[in-house]
Amino acid sequence: MNKPMKKLEGWERGINLGGWLSQCDHTKETYDHFIQKEDIKKIAGWGLDHVRVPVDYVLVEDADGNEIPEGYAYIDKAVSWCEEYGLNMILDLHRTFGFSFDKGENEKGFFENKDYQERFCRLWERLATRYGNKPDRLALELLNEVTEMEYMDTWKEVYDTCIRRIRAIAPDVKIIVGGYHNNSIEALPALLPPQDENIVYTFHCYEPLIFTHQGAYWISTMDTSFRMSINEPYRKMQEYSDRYLEQVTVGFDGFDPESSLDVSYFDKHFKEAVDLAEERNVALYCGEYGVIDLADPQEILKWYRIIHEAFEKHGIGRAAWCFRKKDFGFVDEHMEPVLDEILKLL
Repeated sequence: MNKPMKKLEGWERGINLGGWLSQCDHTKETYDHFIQKEDIKKIAGWGLDHVRVPVDYVLVEDADGNEIPEGYAYIDKAVSWCEEYGLNMILDLHRTFGFSFDKGENEKGFFENKDYQERFCRLWERLATRYGNKPDRLALELLNEVTEMEYMDTWKEVYDTCIRRIRAIAPDVKIIVGGYHNNSIEALPALLPPQDENIVYTFHCYEPLIFTHQGAYWISTMDTSFRMSINEPYRKMQEYSDRYLEQVTVGFDGFDPESSLDVSYFDKHFKEAVDLAEERNVALYCGEYGVIDLADPQEILKWYRIIHEAFEKHGIGRAAWCFRKKDFGFVDEHMEPVLDEILKLL
């Protein structure tokens, strides 16, 4: 019989700071103003325990891999603000030289080029040297959203090597790693068994994708005018998914086609991962989840109620996407009618 799943204590209820040091225009104006100290104070006041801070390599490296010392000052700020307000932090490398989950960023070659992989490991050695000495407050997430399944064998070799090199510097820091199809939960069995007790498996959850990404302009097959209710039966959700989605998505096999979304959907979605985590004695962490700002606010609230129940039932730590803007912003106008209620469900 497996032991109950290990919890990621201290990183159980969080929010992402996307759009600040990653997925941004990388100007000093954005770095200086997109996230302020008062935002961290606000997040702490919401009762959350951590923030996930996505960072692109261009913040701290130039095109040739030379360090940009002033870039580290912004990560230092995040660490300092979190310490002041009692929040833990995840430092997430959202984009490395040669790879981004976002094809529009034109990063290519990482999984084919040993030099790029070595550069990735060297960057993590520098980050671990600077931030790996706070294992109770700061965790390191190696790479956001590996995309293609065929990258997985190479990715395992790269991250195994990278973890060993980080461990020579920071033996106790928590290291977070995920798999293919953009940190799909189905990819977790393909990960290596945890190298030590401080490895964490991560996944992202935007299911049902057709609801959480309704009208999303970045999905090439999506009708941007498409809207749907969370109360639609699974039969209709599948029809809409077939029509408007190009991504790999979970689907609705095994459910009554006339029933609609409830916690059993996420129970089934999480089951294999929870069983695996129990078997391997590793904590699970959902690094991103949320609903696009085009959805009806009351229906966004209902989705959070459902997924919150599943997270709590299975002891899965998580960070919602996203604090500000990026089409999911919590402090943006669309969330005002339901924000107080949703904050209870993070």
